[in-house]
Amino acid sequence: MLFTMTGKHIEITEALRAHAREKGEKLPRYYNSINHIEVVIEGNGGGSPSVEIIVHAEHSNDFVVKESGEDTYACIDVAMHKLERQLRRKKEKQRNNKHIGGAPELETGIADAGE
Repeated sequence: MLFTMTGKHIEITEALRAHAREKGEKLPRYYNSINHIEVVIEGNGGGSPSVEIIVHAEHSNDFVVKESGEDTYACIDVAMHKLERQLRRKKEKQRNNKHIGGAPELETGIADAGE
């Protein structure tokens, strides 16, 4: 899994990079076909920084999250939480779509025949 971190108008410290990488390494738990995680941190001239995380997965599945606030570390945490929620929903939809079949139709067919 490739991990890139970019800073626009802000210097990326090693501690910030390690924090984002540590949080990003947990994402394959929720969706296992992740290829690339891209973190973009933009400093707004001394104002509140914004964090954008883009996750590229197999089959052209891209997940994008944006968060802004006062603390960069807190923004990364909140953005990763939002991303975890997106990945969980996608995985859940994939699992549910695999099991759609004739089982409910069979149950209704049996009920209709008994009446």
